Amino acid sequence: MNEEISRILKMVEEGKITADKAQELIEALNEKKTEIQTVQTDDIMNMMLKIKVNSHEGDVVNVKLPIKLIKTLLKTVGKLPIESNVKGLENLDLNLISEAIDNGLCGKIVDVNSANGDIVEVVIE
Repeated sequence: MNEEISRILKMVEEGKITADKAQELIEALNEKKTEIQTVQTDDIMNMMLKIKVNSHEGDVVNVKLPIKLIKTLLKTVGKLPIESNVKGLENLDLNLISEAIDNGLCGKIVDVNSANGDIVEVVIE
């Protein structure tokens, strides 16, 4: 969660969002923290990772991948088969997703509504 807050603060520093918007995003992150659950490693391997992006430029991405496949891809290739040139996905931290999987976290692990209209959600269910 600290990494997400650091990213929000960096966006303020770069002038991409206002301090008020940053506060709103950080509060939303703190609210989402309670929605994340932990499951056993065997259970999470039977779940799906869902990534949804709606960019302000009209890019729409809906990815649904089995966790088993993701773990295999991250171990062998080091990345997911997702276009990285889609607005909103450029800051998606695959290491963070991998750590969430390794720790058995499920639920909405990323939920961002940027100031310019990009919406990014990452859910393990």
